[in-house]
Amino acid sequence: MTEPKPQTIATWIALANANRVVLEGIEDALKAAGLPRLDWYDALLEIEKAGAAGIRPFDLKERLLLPQYGMSRLLDRMAKAGLVDRQGVENDGRGQIVSLTPEGRSVRRAMWPVYAERLTRSVEGSISQEEASDLARLLNKLAHPES
Repeated sequence: MTEPKPQTIATWIALANANRVVLEGIEDALKAAGLPRLDWYDALLEIEKAGAAGIRPFDLKERLLLPQYGMSRLLDRMAKAGLVDRQGVENDGRGQIVSLTPEGRSVRRAMWPVYAERLTRSVEGSISQEEASDLARLLNKLAHPES
């Protein structure tokens, strides 16, 4: 087994810490504003992008990279809150289509300014635009090593 170089370990720790700090800041801001968690925003946005036709939970799960049980629980909570509708699929007894309710669209829109402000403060308040571009390029290399 090859041991990682100290720079590799330091990079991994810095990446994990930065992710945690930024996400916690966004979660705290949403909570302070009386809004749902960030995972709700991500799901609402993907459902909204699907348009009037809606989206199947499996496809939503793939876009959000959640485990099946996590997706089911998330959709249950969002449906209970009146943010999404779930309709059965003809000729598919277990299939569903999920779509946004007007309330879901309204909540997603209310969340964005809080999310955007905290994201802006976290990134633009810490690094320059040039550094942000470099960081995005480097992180994309990690995310897509075959490119």
